[in-house]
Amino acid sequence: MGVKFAKALGAEVTIFTRSESKVAEAKKQGADHVVVSTDDSQMEAAAESFDFMLDTVPVQHDLNPYLNCLTFDGTHILVGLLEPVDPPLEAGGLVFKRRVLAGSLIGGMPETQEVLDFCADHGITCDVEMLDIKNINEAYERMKKGDVKYRFVIDMKTLKAA
Repeated sequence: MGVKFAKALGAEVTIFTRSESKVAEAKKQGADHVVVSTDDSQMEAAAESFDFMLDTVPVQHDLNPYLNCLTFDGTHILVGLLEPVDPPLEAGGLVFKRRVLAGSLIGGMPETQEVLDFCADHGITCDVEMLDIKNINEAYERMKKGDVKYRFVIDMKTLKAA
């Protein structure tokens, strides 16, 4: 969703992914560029390139390589991680480059309505995988394995059949 919002706002968008297999999907979603973060040469090329990074990863991950991709006065916003940062941050990269690491959660009802209005105005929708309720256990196992491409949505019509 971050890509869709950024594109609607006129931004040039780069997605970072750990997997080469996700490059085509990132481009399909609208990314202008993709950096495979497990490729040292790509990360080196991205160093000090970005004014802003939106980090939606909901599990612990090393923030240091991404912080190194920020420009002087660049900002990295966490919206997914709600755990301790591990490994620790290399503070020198923040202090000497005046980089900002911040966090944000969703807003209240007025902000939610503003986002919904923006989505309606720009034709932004979620990509979902519809599920039959009888497949809910399989969906749960896939979620635990990290094998979920889009949001799972239960087709409520299938509840009657169950």
